[in-house]
Amino acid sequence: MFDVQVNTAMSFMLRPQADMRQEITQDEFVLKPRVSVEQATDIFGNTVQRLVAPPGEFELSASVDALVGPTERVAEDAGFVSIHNLPAEILTYLLPSRYCESDRFGDMATQIVAGQALGSAQVQAITTWVRDKIRNVPLSSTFPVSAAEVNRRGEGVCRDLAHMGITLCRALCIPARLVVGYLDGLEPMDIHAWFEAYVGGRWWTFDPSVATAIDYRIVIARGRDAADVAIYNQYGPMLLPRYMRVSVSRV
Repeated sequence: MFDVQVNTAMSFMLRPQADMRQEITQDEFVLKPRVSVEQATDIFGNTVQRLVAPPGEFELSASVDALVGPTERVAEDAGFVSIHNLPAEILTYLLPSRYCESDRFGDMATQIVAGQALGSAQVQAITTWVRDKIRNVPLSSTFPVSAAEVNRRGEGVCRDLAHMGITLCRALCIPARLVVGYLDGLEPMDIHAWFEAYVGGRWWTFDPSVATAIDYRIVIARGRDAADVAIYNQYGPMLLPRYMRVSVSRV
């Protein structure tokens, strides 16, 4: 729920797309008061809802039912893909971005993965390092911070740990991207963030915030970093939600 002072242009990412890993069986997007909504697709393939919120209380609820299997664990033989063999659309995930200054982490990344086979073993080593060295502290940052700041602080929320993993991967020329969505059993429950790395010719899931043998995820959006996958953006005066609740139930 938002307390809106003036007509405010907003965009949301709260409606996941069906793909090979998730089947969307029901999807609701309800606004009070009702306003016109334009739905679009961004450059990363995410579904975006655009609207103008009127002054007063503005309430939004989104729900989704999805059929998903447990997260597939990366194959041990998923190797490094040479840059000249990468699909053209993957190349953007090698570059430094606003919250992932990979051009500043080459030496650190090289030290972290020393002795590891190229590819998935390197990403696993990075994920373990982030989980061990950067404390996952819910609510410790209310806005996105860069990997350099996360490394200096030594703590962050799930989004910050994912940024760190992405940055270290890119520093080794391994494409990596941020994912936001829902994770069954997360405590405390909230929108969750993790990352995917491109090894062995496909994208694989890595999560430095949690380490579970079996987990179930619903993907909402993917992008270079948090700037691309915010669940909402307002254009104009700062507008923060007065109330937000996230719940996940396995049926």
